[in-house]
Amino acid sequence: MVPIHLKQPWKLPEQQVTPEEVYLKRRDFLKTMGRASLGAAALLMLPPGLSRLWAATNDTPSSPLLTPSSESTVSRYNNFYEFGTVKDRIWKLAESLNTGGWQIEVGGLVRKPQMLDAEKLIRKMPVEDRIYRLRCVETWSVVVPWTGFPLKVLIDQLEPLSGARYVKFTTFLDPNIARGQRSRFWEPWPYTEGLTLEEATHDLTFVATGIYGHSLPPHHGAPLRLVVPWKYGFKSIKSIVKIEFTKEEPETFWQSVSPLEYDFPANVIPHQPYARWHQEFERIPGQKGTVKTKLFNGYAKQVAHLYK
Repeated sequence: MVPIHLKQPWKLPEQQVTPEEVYLKRRDFLKTMGRASLGAAALLMLPPGLSRLWAATNDTPSSPLLTPSSESTVSRYNNFYEFGTVKDRIWKLAESLNTGGWQIEVGGLVRKPQMLDAEKLIRKMPVEDRIYRLRCVETWSVVVPWTGFPLKVLIDQLEPLSGARYVKFTTFLDPNIARGQRSRFWEPWPYTEGLTLEEATHDLTFVATGIYGHSLPPHHGAPLRLVVPWKYGFKSIKSIVKIEFTKEEPETFWQSVSPLEYDFPANVIPHQPYARWHQEFERIPGQKGTVKTKLFNGYAKQVAHLYK
């Protein structure tokens, strides 16, 4: 068994996401054990899936466990703007996306410009499992278990040049299958997003290749997508076909559509209204009421220093 590294609480050190049924049993276990008694000895008594979950999702030793949203909820309450705006239809509409032979172009200010074969890349990269909050700018949130690798690992292999300050990401362009690109042809397709190089190489920034213990389906951004948990969800671009290192801040899709509403950082800062929504509260699909939004979506301890 690979050791559990408690110093990085967002990481799952083993290569299989804890099954959903194990997540759902955690409450029964905690009721039996009692939260106060769940110390080191009790942790050793946990079933393997629960012990990994405890190590991976606690922000501090005393914080509550993150409870992943059900896969059906995450799949049926999902945005993929290329395929439309009706959340509960995206999973079906995106089935037309063929990811066979997927290629990713790497260019710009990088020592090793190249074309990457997605399947080969996924096979050779180290595998990690992480459970992250995902906060949409539309003021709803879910908790998702991902499989993939830290973006930093890939960037280190590509060796950006000293002049690189930003990383720009681009998704596919195919109006024949993506009805959003066809029906809203005046928008600045293909979809683009970007990060500073410092953000891109932060330990939290993740390239997801799987979800809920299986490969990413098309509606979640197959074959690989970005996950940046302290930013609004639209920063986590799906189905990446190009990675470009730049000196200047790249213009992104939503900045181009509405520059007065969307800025480049797009960090989750509750007291600041963003786009057309107030952001102090969020709703959880399938639940009543709202909850308070956390600063940087709950990851302030890890990322706040980036913005001082």
